[in-house]
Amino acid sequence: MPTQFHPVTYADSEPQAPRDRWDRLDVLRGLAMVWMTVFHFCFDLSYLQLWRQDFYRDPFWTWQRSAIVSLFLLCAGLAQAAAHSKQTNASQFYRRWLQVAGCALLVSAGSYLVFPNSYIYFGVLHGVAVMLLLLRLLQGCSDRVLLSVAMLCLLAPGLYHFAASGLPAPLVELLNAKPLSPLGLVTRKPATEDFVPLLPWLGIVLLGFQVGRQQIAKPGAWLPGYLASPAQNSVSRGLAWLGRHSLPYYMLHQLVLMGGLMLLVLLLPTALD
Repeated sequence: MPTQFHPVTYADSEPQAPRDRWDRLDVLRGLAMVWMTVFHFCFDLSYLQLWRQDFYRDPFWTWQRSAIVSLFLLCAGLAQAAAHSKQTNASQFYRRWLQVAGCALLVSAGSYLVFPNSYIYFGVLHGVAVMLLLLRLLQGCSDRVLLSVAMLCLLAPGLYHFAASGLPAPLVELLNAKPLSPLGLVTRKPATEDFVPLLPWLGIVLLGFQVGRQQIAKPGAWLPGYLASPAQNSVSRGLAWLGRHSLPYYMLHQLVLMGGLMLLVLLLPTALD
């Protein structure tokens, strides 16, 4: 039997909250943006050969990337649970979706200019755009079904790696090819600067949505009240503001970072003369 739940508004979760936002969810998303910015700044230093680091194989960097993406996608799932509880209409959803999808196309175009041999064809924004559509199709499922699908998504790449050696080589290569690689059933990472395939990352979004929806439907649950609590100090208010503007910030931050560092590299020899 599907789990029954009633729509709960932000006011139900936190009667004192004056805004139709979950401030601490915005803070969490803002924290992910700050972490991402530091990571990208270090990557840019390495790319410009100002600081030698291996961002593609060193676990110190690869695990950080995984943690940042996980935090961002968890916030996306929680945000969709909040929107679902408010019964957000389809036009609002698709307007936001078009913004994400449009920015994903811009990322592909921009990265092609900088990294023509490893441009981003299915990065985090591409993944989010597809995952939001899949989540919208699945949001009517029960908590048990959502949890099962989420766990299957998380486990699927590992299971595939275990079974790939016994599969026909043409099938393995077909799944490795660029058109099908966004599924995530690959035996080698494609040549791209950012890769966020559906598997396993859809599982993180579904977990965020399932936990958020379950908590919202439960009278007196701690999570909605906690996330709706207003930011208490200047740091948390700044992070909340950043979390509320995460998409434009994401689109602009690398232009500022990379552009600033490239300008510094150009000017530094002149300054030393």
